[in-house]
Amino acid sequence: MTVRTRFAPSPTGLLHIGGVRTALFNYLFARHMGGEFLLRIEDTDRARSTQEAVQVILDGLEWLGLKADAPPVYQTTREARHVEVAMQLLEAGKAYRCYCTPEELTAMREQAMAEKRPPRYDGRWRERAPSEAPAGIKPAIRLKAPREGEVVLNDLVQGEVRVKNAEMDDMIILRSDGTPTYLHAVVVDDHDMGITHVIRGDDHLTNTFRQIQIYDAMGWETPNFAHIPLIHGADGAKLSKRHGAVSVLEFRELGFLPEALCNYLLRLGWGHGDAEFLNREEQVSLFTLEGVGRAASRMDYAKLTHLNGMWLRGADDARLREDVVERLSKAGLTVSTEAMARLLTLMPGLKERAKTLDELAISSAFLAREVPLPFEPKAEALLTLEARELLARLAPKLEATEFTALAIDTTLRAFAEDEGRKLGQVAQPLRAALTGSTTSPGIDATLIALGKTEALKRIRAVAG
Repeated sequence: MTVRTRFAPSPTGLLHIGGVRTALFNYLFARHMGGEFLLRIEDTDRARSTQEAVQVILDGLEWLGLKADAPPVYQTTREARHVEVAMQLLEAGKAYRCYCTPEELTAMREQAMAEKRPPRYDGRWRERAPSEAPAGIKPAIRLKAPREGEVVLNDLVQGEVRVKNAEMDDMIILRSDGTPTYLHAVVVDDHDMGITHVIRGDDHLTNTFRQIQIYDAMGWETPNFAHIPLIHGADGAKLSKRHGAVSVLEFRELGFLPEALCNYLLRLGWGHGDAEFLNREEQVSLFTLEGVGRAASRMDYAKLTHLNGMWLRGADDARLREDVVERLSKAGLTVSTEAMARLLTLMPGLKERAKTLDELAISSAFLAREVPLPFEPKAEALLTLEARELLARLAPKLEATEFTALAIDTTLRAFAEDEGRKLGQVAQPLRAALTGSTTSPGIDATLIALGKTEALKRIRAVAG
């Protein structure tokens, strides 16, 4: 048997971080088992589904490196098949036409609530002949669910869960307008796509018992189910915008690396000993459903940011430069060929201090700027008249220096000693003049990245 998993998002909004983790778990499980990972776009809610939302899903999965093994299946294209199965159930006597009006259903629900009973359909058309149907009413088709016994689910995460059939009513599988319901369409699609493992959020657990009834009615093999706990905010409440970023593209815009986000989400509700920092190959090798916990996870943005910094420090410098250039360009800075070279030269030092790509872009911006530089208040404060005069005396010393780390260090130390100052008293205003800020990689590395001509231009711009 080939293991097949699927990620089946609805394009009615942004790709939520909880959905991303579900996609990741499906992907890793399929890869671990040597199986296939498929994508289905559940776009049957035509009023709310948009092509823009579909594209967000596709872009998000591509950015995360969660590539499906086949083109996406769009649920709306399979409506005829959903109807076909509903008709098969009807012809087999396992479903029936229900001619209840909306008013009757409302009255039924209100009466049940008044009597403090769960609002379930009472099955009034279950055994009635179609000849009794009222004129002008288009029927819905309901599954003739078992009344006795129970549905037993051996969930791969939640364990054994039981629900009595008496607690479930005859659900609609085809609406009166001829369109299939979500619960019915999902079963047909999963069966036809050969899905062997349905891994999804535990908010779908109650749906599963109804869906198993459809599998049983059709005589189809039921897939394995694994319902994973949801992700909550740090306060234990449902994750929402007030907790911070929640959609995958928000995390991308904020400067998180896809591998860092996947690494964090994997460890959010799944564990393997003390393993924390895992690349994709290690994730595939280690991931099993046995490692998934049953308790809801809590999103920790500080921990994610820390992990992202670790991934940044190990990332390829040329790749980081590409992202930084894109961010600087969006901020209105023109990145010249010279600035591109400076970025690559200084990237090893820049990435040591950053935790996100946004921070990296901000700290890199001085490399792309032209004089006169904008100065942060603290940098401006360092550039006193005395400091500017000091830099004016330093400029010719640097001009006569070979721009290597050793030569620059030797020159700066000798200059500080001649001036009767500590090295920091020279380096601090020099850094402010070169970068417009008080922080940067080592002063020698910063000078080398800028190059002698640009460095002297910046020093003289403030030294006068």
